[in-house]
Amino acid sequence: MSNTWRVYLLALVTFLVGTSEYVISGILDKISDTMGISVTSAGQLVTIFSFVYAISTPILMALTAKVERQKLLVWALGIFVMGNILSFVLPGYSSFLAARVIMAVGAGMVVVTALDVAAKIAAPSKQASAIATVVMGFTASLIIGVPLGRIVAAQFGWKSVFGILALAGLVAMFVLYAIIPRVQGDKPIPLSKQLAFLKNGNVALGLAITFFWLGGYSIAYTYISPYLLDVAGLKDGMLSGVLLAFGIASLVGSKFGGFSTDKWGVFPTLSGGMLLHVIALLLLSLTVTYTHSWLPIVTLLILWSFAAWSSGPTQQFNLVRIEPNYSGIMLSLNQSMMQLSMAAGAGIGGVMIDRVSLSSITWVGMVGVAIAIVAVPFLKMRMNAGSQGA
Repeated sequence: MSNTWRVYLLALVTFLVGTSEYVISGILDKISDTMGISVTSAGQLVTIFSFVYAISTPILMALTAKVERQKLLVWALGIFVMGNILSFVLPGYSSFLAARVIMAVGAGMVVVTALDVAAKIAAPSKQASAIATVVMGFTASLIIGVPLGRIVAAQFGWKSVFGILALAGLVAMFVLYAIIPRVQGDKPIPLSKQLAFLKNGNVALGLAITFFWLGGYSIAYTYISPYLLDVAGLKDGMLSGVLLAFGIASLVGSKFGGFSTDKWGVFPTLSGGMLLHVIALLLLSLTVTYTHSWLPIVTLLILWSFAAWSSGPTQQFNLVRIEPNYSGIMLSLNQSMMQLSMAAGAGIGGVMIDRVSLSSITWVGMVGVAIAIVAVPFLKMRMNAGSQGA
């Protein structure tokens, strides 16, 4: 097998991992109904997954830096598979929550190790493309995995989603063991050195933009299924198709964000994309208040997804640009911050649903993104001042 196909296999593995994380948002109402828990309690399944992913991944990757990559990838995928098996067979909310913790521990290590392997087995001129392909696999879980999970849950029950993920992961373990070449680990970078970058004002401000941008998005997206069903008034049969359109828009937005960054620069793309993000959420909030017509609601959902994910590649490039000599650490810190922001967003959204209403999540999400917009010109001024000083 050529290394190109090996990279595609790694992308498929990250697709499985991404689906396990994102699919909860697509089946949140079904989990709530069958377990007899509130939507808020079901939403905390996203919070715990993202939080554990964010905290455990950098620690475990630092501890296993010297471990041969193929072996680490297979073992990490094994942990992920175990979490899915437990999710499928164990009854009750507490058991499912514990299984999500195990799943998240494995998932974070799988994604980072897959990116590392892809970069090392690709030709020198193809390393960036290999990394992008693996990242695309993770992104595709939002496009395909979430609506597909919704369809499977409707036909066979939502627990079957995790049974299928466990089976697919188990097959992937044997395939990875057979075809991924043995790749040596790296010289470990102490976690303390990685965290020391947070003392850099530009890095801290850049990560703050990630936190408020994606946190604002997650406040609303975590509860997208009950929001569309109960607030927007969409029919259950439409939801899979709507989620698919939402996912496709995220892919188009991500592609456009990369193009726009190359053509017009980081800060215009960030500011413009997040401003459109706020406008889309505002119009969606107003539209569901005055009409339950599906066409304008779906149109605004597509605009929201496009705008939100146009900031993704731009922000990754922005962090690398701040510390170009430590791009790996910057990307790792940004990944952890993305997961922390998703955990915070799911938690804040749950509080707003309990204390205000389900319809409030889009309004609160707007506030988070607006804070990120305000931070952009401050980072621009700091970086310009640094360049002039240099």
